[in-house]
Amino acid sequence: MIMGNLLLIKEIYIEAFKNWKSFILENYFKIFSWACFALIVLAAYALIFRISTGFSFSNL
Repeated sequence: MIMGNLLLIKEIYIEAFKNWKSFILENYFKIFSWACFALIVLAAYALIFRISTGFSFSNL
């Protein structure tokens, strides 16, 4: 199931940048998409770290 989802995401990523004409725009959006992916992974790591160390989320 997970591998199928990863292959689907990979196919969508490849299809999105398949027929682009502008080299600068193509590389800009590839870098931007990888940066967004890295930030999402970083946020997920921070959340998992806080949950695993027993951080209290009710500081209101």
